[in-house]
Amino acid sequence: MSVAKVTEIISSSTVGIEDAVKQGVARASKTLNGISGVWVSDIKCTVNNNAVTEWRCTLKITFVLND
Repeated sequence: MSVAKVTEIISSSTVGIEDAVKQGVARASKTLNGISGVWVSDIKCTVNNNAVTEWRCTLKITFVLND
């Protein structure tokens, strides 16, 4: 039997949503083992001078607990 846990993080990127998700998963994988999925639960952006300057994604990272 496997048991999984979900943790929530916020990641950002000046490039776009996909980059923010990739950076968030890459950073989470430095301290979490067994990541099996990610759910983007929210997307926000920062606007300066009428232009989007940063994307922020709230990620729910699922990982399997070690026995």
